[in-house]
Amino acid sequence: MIEEMRLRDLGVIAEATLPIGPGFTAITGETGAGKTMVVTGLGLLLGQRADSGAVRAGAAQASVDGVWIVPSEGAVADRVREAGGDLEPIGADRAELLVGRTISSEGRSRASVGGRSAPAGVLADLADALVVVHGQSDQLRLRSAAAQRDALDRFGGAPVQKAVEAYRSAFENWRALDRELETLTTDRDARAREADDLRASLGEIEQAAPVAGEDVELAARAERLANAEELRLAASTAHEFLSGEGDEPDVVALLAEARRALERGASHDSGLDELSTQAADLGYRAADLAAALAGYLADLDESGPHELAAVEERRAVVGALVRAHGTLDAAIALLETGSARLAELDDDGERLERLTAERDAAASVLDETAAALTAARTEAAERLGTAVTTELRALAMPDARVVAAVGPAGQTGAGRDEVSILLAPHPGSEPRPVSRSASGGELSRVMLAIEVVIAAVDPVPTFVFDEVDAGIGGAAAIEVGRRLARLAEASQVIAVTHLAQVAAFAGNHLSVVKASDGSVTASDVRRLEGAEREAEMARLLSGMPDSDAALTHARELLSLRTDSD
Repeated sequence: MIEEMRLRDLGVIAEATLPIGPGFTAITGETGAGKTMVVTGLGLLLGQRADSGAVRAGAAQASVDGVWIVPSEGAVADRVREAGGDLEPIGADRAELLVGRTISSEGRSRASVGGRSAPAGVLADLADALVVVHGQSDQLRLRSAAAQRDALDRFGGAPVQKAVEAYRSAFENWRALDRELETLTTDRDARAREADDLRASLGEIEQAAPVAGEDVELAARAERLANAEELRLAASTAHEFLSGEGDEPDVVALLAEARRALERGASHDSGLDELSTQAADLGYRAADLAAALAGYLADLDESGPHELAAVEERRAVVGALVRAHGTLDAAIALLETGSARLAELDDDGERLERLTAERDAAASVLDETAAALTAARTEAAERLGTAVTTELRALAMPDARVVAAVGPAGQTGAGRDEVSILLAPHPGSEPRPVSRSASGGELSRVMLAIEVVIAAVDPVPTFVFDEVDAGIGGAAAIEVGRRLARLAEASQVIAVTHLAQVAAFAGNHLSVVKASDGSVTASDVRRLEGAEREAEMARLLSGMPDSDAALTHARELLSLRTDSD
């Protein structure tokens, strides 16, 4: 519920604080005092479009701040946390949420949720779970076919909700199968070409039988074979210096002489033992290097032009795979995964048959769930029409009859039903859509009756009514007030009204008061109690807050609420 709302420089309201709280709050005031700015400010907190024209003349910006009491856990709390906002715990299962909105005179708008900046869309998301707003000339919940269907579903309770969930599950299953089948049928030629290309590619890769890293190894071998003579000269020259057979001493022989000389000297100085060991180690290593060079030369001698031709031929095969698939690893990976894809593509014929059978079976289930949903809605529609008709009798429409009609419609995710709320305002008249058969006052009462009936089974946290009593008066207005008070037993109700008969039933009466200093006109909001409230009620009744007769009537009206309690 809305605990408090603060307005600054919004319309004619310079600065005002509205203490709202639970139950029924009535907002009254003189024409032009700015009552509708309260609804405008609330709309801004609910994420509605910002209009720079709402900024008070001469002000740089308008601001609206609200304090909401919300459940500590649930959809609202989750959305606030997703937006980065915080909740202030005030009990075991309740929390305080601060929301705000500013509009600059240039038209820029900013929103905050839980102390953090957020898009206005976050406010709109929260509003869907918290508030239902009824405007004076914008009874959207009665004019929108989808909203009428949703209203019926809410009234239908668990049986309808269960049927809706079963239908939606069947609908999603059928739609997924139908789309898959359509895609498979549409793309059949492309899939056949893909299968042929994949089969050819797999055949080439299987025939080549590549090994990971083979392209790098082949490049190195080709480089070695192409420069065999140069390599042979380098290796043979090094081998000759290490262990040559010519007249000049080689490295191995020289190291051996060095070792023997050190061994002879070690008899006189043990310090030469270590050096002698190092010389011996160098000799062994030189001999190993000479042997390795001999083996390298032998391998070169065994290689020939025929091997180079074979390597280049293999490089051409591997290179073709690299060009076709980007890398050799990609070609090898395709060999590992392509078989499964090819099996899937080759299975299209059987798959088409399976999918067709599955879709047909899903369609049968969808037909059954759609019929069950229609039946549940039809039963709920009969009860809704009866309940609303009964409620209208108490709202001074004794001859009116409301019918909630469920008819066939195109298939959607919400069912195959079109729900229409129809009104027969007089005996013998044919029920017609409410928006075309009801006057302004009748439309307001029908809407209120529907909300009262639905709230009994599925209450909304907060209702806001902007002059829902337009076009009515007398006994009908008193009954509207009673119904708003009844609605407030399960929900918070905020009503902007110009009728004392309605305001009398409010537990919290706020008045928008207009004052002028001669140059600037501004409005303030005050909570009325006692004599102040009686005077405002008298003003609403007669335009004369000091009239004894009006004050007597005002007290009589206020006593109605006490009698109702």
